[in-house]
Amino acid sequence: MSFESLELDQHLLNAVAKMGHTRPTSIQSLVIPPAMDERDIMASAPTGTGKTLAFLLPAVQRLIDYPRRKGGSARILILTPTRELAVQISEVAEQLVAGTQLVVGNIIGGVSYQEQEDLIMGSVDIVIATPGRLMEYIDAEAFDCREVECLVLDEADRMLDMGFIGEMDRIAGEARWRKMTALFSATLEGKGLREFARDVLKDPVKLDAEVTRRESGKILQYAHIADNPEHKLQLLAVILTQQPEHDQVNKIIVFVKTRDRLAALVAQLAELNIRCNYLRGEMDQEKRNLSLRQFKEGTTNILIATDVAARGIDVPDITHVINYDMPRSADVYVHRIGRTARGGKKGTAISLVEAHDIDMLAKVERYTDQILKRRVIPGLRPQYKEAKLSVRKTKKPLTKKGKAREEEVKRLQKEKRQKKKQDMGKQRHRTIKSKGKPNWAGKKKTEES
Repeated sequence: MSFESLELDQHLLNAVAKMGHTRPTSIQSLVIPPAMDERDIMASAPTGTGKTLAFLLPAVQRLIDYPRRKGGSARILILTPTRELAVQISEVAEQLVAGTQLVVGNIIGGVSYQEQEDLIMGSVDIVIATPGRLMEYIDAEAFDCREVECLVLDEADRMLDMGFIGEMDRIAGEARWRKMTALFSATLEGKGLREFARDVLKDPVKLDAEVTRRESGKILQYAHIADNPEHKLQLLAVILTQQPEHDQVNKIIVFVKTRDRLAALVAQLAELNIRCNYLRGEMDQEKRNLSLRQFKEGTTNILIATDVAARGIDVPDITHVINYDMPRSADVYVHRIGRTARGGKKGTAISLVEAHDIDMLAKVERYTDQILKRRVIPGLRPQYKEAKLSVRKTKKPLTKKGKAREEEVKRLQKEKRQKKKQDMGKQRHRTIKSKGKPNWAGKKKTEES
């Protein structure tokens, strides 16, 4: 399949060609046709396989097909979990709309409130936002959701994990006049996500892309067993200072669990004269942008990051991902290592595992259906054997009373979901009168009658 066969405007065909894309990826081929038909979509594909273009191309095509006569609020609204991801989606959108009158804007934290307000109070067509900051503008009536025709929820499961369920529900309710909704993620798992999708999507097309060999980058995954924190730091230092493979400049991301762990590791590496940048939550946006820009440009080739960066970094030439701290769940591991081997390239994922990480290592191996080969570095061979898995007690069978209680909880949860769905339908942004409808909604009704 080619981009031309997807019935895209010539302007978009020229834009994707300029970006270096010759044919659509699996997820793009699956998503773009139903999106052009205004079908709700629930889609998943491994990270790095082109989800951003999959939802941006049909969205921009809609704006080209149905231009409006005068400016107004956003017609396309894209929600993302992190600022970095929002900025990167904006960069791609800017390339697609270059040479048109379409305007792209961001609503993210860490940026001047007034500066963003001036943008969205003017004429804007596509807005990429993080849920928390967007709700501030909605509550202040500075952002009008009534003009939204397409709502995209990118990395929806991550936003739910971050506790944005309330904001996402509110935003979906405020944008109730929308024509379509699309929900994307590298993984679509969990009861919470399924319930949320059931509330916001109407008869969605469920798509799960099978990645071709051309699209899937090969990631070499292995683990080093560490005796203690000191041994683990020594292993990391050797890995970071070893000669680049095949004379290429290595770009390495090192993941840690918390901001405190990040601060400690950055200080330890500084003592070892290993230069690095870092990226973490609640960091000034200007510093975040500088750190990421220096990493992209190669000024600094090592980036220490918390999981705020696991889904927010799209740098095509990252060669190594190092799990200095094992993640809290196996799916986060997949998102971490997905920072490398993007666009069909090769990459390496290394996990440094202490005794208390063995259970998580086993979960990762089950989740990925792959055994991580143990490796050693000459002179730093572990002195102790690999720890054994914890023995977990089997769960006792439920009594009659326990089963009754479980059924009662399920019933109450179902009632709560139904009530929430009803309440969402009643929400209004400014008015409940019919004059609050956007012009295009009224026109459609006239044509149908």
